[in-house]
Amino acid sequence: MKNKFHACASCVHFRAQRIGAKMKYECARLRYETNPKYQFNCWTPKESVKKLMEKRGM
Repeated sequence: MKNKFHACASCVHFRAQRIGAKMKYECARLRYETNPKYQFNCWTPKESVKKLMEKRGM
């Protein structure tokens, strides 16, 4: 079953920073520029996402 919560934006390592008029998205663990919708196998969900997944039986 595909996990609809699995995305960079829901990971504990995801960082967003506004630089001027643009947003910069980065994985703090990998030190890569990323996109909130991207998915990597190293995904570690935030606590709030874990709770929501448990609530929905995932």
